[in-house]
Amino acid sequence: MIQDHHSIETTSKGNKKKAALPPFVSEIYFGHLVAGSDEAGRGPLAGDVVAAAVILDPNNPIAGLADSKKLSEKKRVALFSEIKEKALAFAIARASVAEIDEINIFHASMFAMERAIFGLNIIPEHALIDGNRIPNDLPCSAEAVVKGDDRVAAISAASILAKVERDNEITALAERYPG
Repeated sequence: MIQDHHSIETTSKGNKKKAALPPFVSEIYFGHLVAGSDEAGRGPLAGDVVAAAVILDPNNPIAGLADSKKLSEKKRVALFSEIKEKALAFAIARASVAEIDEINIFHASMFAMERAIFGLNIIPEHALIDGNRIPNDLPCSAEAVVKGDDRVAAISAASILAKVERDNEITALAERYPG
């Protein structure tokens, strides 16, 4: 069972805001060889959708992991290198614009995350997928985690890898095709 409590807090000025989500705790997997996966590029109308999968090393933690959209570009770039250096395994994959056009962005996103998980050089025992759905064909058990990039370090790491990789690709495209 996923615990996802959305409580409301009141600020000192009387404004209401959502409280921080609790960390995700799986009730079906209790090991350590877990991959987190997330994608970037579902909203924009240009470029591939990019996904990443990360298996973090519990003995080599990475400080500052969070949803990539909530981090500055400078912090994302620094974490990108640190994740690649410290993770037990990581993979970055994509689904092309042609695939998006053929099967739609949702299915292309699932396909990219599936490719990323299969691209890991260590087969995970379990995968945590950001969102409310999981890809169909994975090499392990899996759970969807709503707002997982805010609740699970491995998903945060995947979110950062996917976003930085996609941002780099879009920047290169903009330089190649200015205007």
